Amino acid sequence: MTEAAKMRRQAIAEARESGMSLEEIAGRLGVSPGRISQMRKGPTARAPEGPASPAPRVQRALPTEPAVRGSKSLFLAEAERQGLRADRQMLYVGLEPASDHVAACLRVEPGVDIVARRKMMTANDVPVRIATSYFRADLFGDTRLAEPEFVKPSLQSALIALGYAFGHAEENLTARPPTAFERETLELEPGEWVVQVLRASYSTEDTPIHILETICAANRHVFSIGQVSGYDEF
Repeated sequence: MTEAAKMRRQAIAEARESGMSLEEIAGRLGVSPGRISQMRKGPTARAPEGPASPAPRVQRALPTEPAVRGSKSLFLAEAERQGLRADRQMLYVGLEPASDHVAACLRVEPGVDIVARRKMMTANDVPVRIATSYFRADLFGDTRLAEPEFVKPSLQSALIALGYAFGHAEENLTARPPTAFERETLELEPGEWVVQVLRASYSTEDTPIHILETICAANRHVFSIGQVSGYDEF
């Protein structure tokens, strides 16, 4: 590593420790937040000489297929069958105030503490998705759904073990500019948007049991929309 590269990495580390975001540092240096991430990681993050590899595109099916929904991980199941090298990293597990749209799905007041399980997903080592599972704290705060690390073998099996049977789900898709956290975590370029998929699952007794908010880097996803079976209308 050159002396100049070492100085850049040190300066970026000091700026991060002072509370500056990747976006703010990138603005000061006149580069993209993604470039700042590469500078922080050093030579191992540099791409080999030649054409840059295209950004991976992960398919996200709507509505979610039952076989995928019941798998170990919706993302891993979708990405791996598309031939992508998929991975996930837990970012946070704990209580946090419910946002307006999540509170509406959980049928609680906005700002009430709920259980959040937030993960970052990568495809071919590129961050593509932030997925957060939300649960009502009054129902699941004292269960293993509120414990750190991944729930094994799956969240679905844990919910069934707690006595909840899946009844129905509602999914909504919204395209919007990213928040600062989403832009930094997904290493988005200025002007890039995200697609938010909000899936609310309810038990056979109509109890809200799982809200999944998926924030997808828009240019790294393809959304395939399936027609409801049993209908032959165009």
